[in-house]
Amino acid sequence: MGRLEGQVAVITGGASGIGEGTVRKFVAEGARVLIADISDDRGGSLAEELGSKTSYLHTNVANEEDVAGAVASAVDRWGRLDVIFNNAGFGGVSGPIEDLDMAAYGTTMDVLLKGVFLGAKHAVRQMKAQGTGGCIINTASVAGLQAGFGPVVYSAAKAAVAHMSRCLAVELAPFKIRVNAICPGVIVTNIFTNSLGIPEGMQEAMLPKIDSALATWAPLGRSGIPGDIANTAAWLASDDASYVTGQAIVVDGGLTAGRQIAELGERLATAFGIDPATFVAQRAGAN
Repeated sequence: MGRLEGQVAVITGGASGIGEGTVRKFVAEGARVLIADISDDRGGSLAEELGSKTSYLHTNVANEEDVAGAVASAVDRWGRLDVIFNNAGFGGVSGPIEDLDMAAYGTTMDVLLKGVFLGAKHAVRQMKAQGTGGCIINTASVAGLQAGFGPVVYSAAKAAVAHMSRCLAVELAPFKIRVNAICPGVIVTNIFTNSLGIPEGMQEAMLPKIDSALATWAPLGRSGIPGDIANTAAWLASDDASYVTGQAIVVDGGLTAGRQIAELGERLATAFGIDPATFVAQRAGAN
């Protein structure tokens, strides 16, 4: 029996990338999952592949009627809602702040922040009515915790998601509804290639090259994969995490923990002609 046996979940952005990986993980762990996305072909194909434990519904998370409909559809089909994973997202508007288009700003915030708010709003109504608690998981980002990992609007939205998760955790604790955020590092998906401006038709072919280029960026020596986030989401949704709420859990291979001293040595070697091995050995022996 899986850790999520009998649970019902809504996963937004569930047709590809982190969302798809999480749908597959939840189903493998015994959950029934409504895939909420705007990618109808991919979402429908995924639901057909995974069978009766899944269904797909076209859902624009910036539209309240769509989000309410996704929750209602899951409840109509399976009788309850135990988990919502507010995961849908995209890179959003980017560029120098003085040049940013306000309509694009609005669209970015609608998807990345308003969409999370709406998912929580309608999930909480159902969870409170059931009276048995629940779990809300929100996708934030390391870009919401530290500067330099994403465009300013994206980063600000993700910071808001992380803090909104904490605030909701406190508000909803009396109802046994747990709320947490996951903060991924570099996860090599199509959303990541979109943010680099790679044309859609070339993205699949470019993923291995990007993965190779970024493999040593994080201290663990590899870039992230959707399964890394899916495993974290499944744990948060399970009873194993029954005492975990109000957290922004970083899953980044150590990216935000700090840089290795060997990298500093290489930078100094480039700038001043200092031998990296000598620098590292000296620092290792310093008091």
